Amino acid sequence: DRAAATSMLAFTLALLALNPSTRAGVRLNRSALRSAAITMNQDELKKQVGYKAVDDHVKSGMVVGLGTGSTAYFAVERLGEKLKSGELKDIIAIPTSIRTKEQAESLGIPLVTLDSNSVLDVAIDGADAVDPKLNLVKGGGGALLREKMVEVCAKKFIVIVDESKLCDGLGPSFPLPVEITPFCHEHTLRMVAACAPGAEAKLRLGSAATGSKVDGDEPAVTDNGNYIVDLFFKETIPDPPALAAKLKATVGVVDHGLFCEMTSECIIAGADGISVKKP
Repeated sequence: DRAAATSMLAFTLALLALNPSTRAGVRLNRSALRSAAITMNQDELKKQVGYKAVDDHVKSGMVVGLGTGSTAYFAVERLGEKLKSGELKDIIAIPTSIRTKEQAESLGIPLVTLDSNSVLDVAIDGADAVDPKLNLVKGGGGALLREKMVEVCAKKFIVIVDESKLCDGLGPSFPLPVEITPFCHEHTLRMVAACAPGAEAKLRLGSAATGSKVDGDEPAVTDNGNYIVDLFFKETIPDPPALAAKLKATVGVVDHGLFCEMTSECIIAGADGISVKKP
């Protein structure tokens, strides 16, 4: 949480400004301070790639796909800024979730849907894991179906991540979300598990937007009224496109979080600056 991290840092700086005798009587929570610093650093990296994606790839007159999540948030923010300043004009955008729609509306970004615009000039979104071939795992925020529907229609799909999302192979670094129908969901969960021997299938509980972290007792419900099964892998997925096809062919599965052979460009922020990778 950006606000909590900022408050923690401000509180710590205030303590450091006190005289030594006062400081001696106050115990600093070093762990909380480190956590605040890490959160702020990650947010700054996310902001860098989000802003760069809009600056490099969005031109006046475009139809733009708006991703969902903590990194895509900054791309939406930047688009709103450039529209307000007049640097960009005649933009229309398609959001991939209710919360992105609400953010875009608050910034005055004109919105449409795929029903009126089936072809997009560019889509910008984050990812939960990126392999060397730029195949992705997405869906930690629960918006994988709408994200895929929008992003597959884009002439260019720009992925924005910090370097922590890079991995040698998909699977172990982040659970694979699979969106399923609520009808007979326990049966479908077993069918999903059968597609990936060795992986553990768990029904997502609580909020759909907080990844596989359990924060409630009821099944997480997506914007589309569906449930999510998270597949936990101990080993790398040997053939992501093959698993993607297998999951998609499973009756009861709406879609999955494997985004294979879709990435046009990946903008990566790290300690050494920003780098760009293409397939």
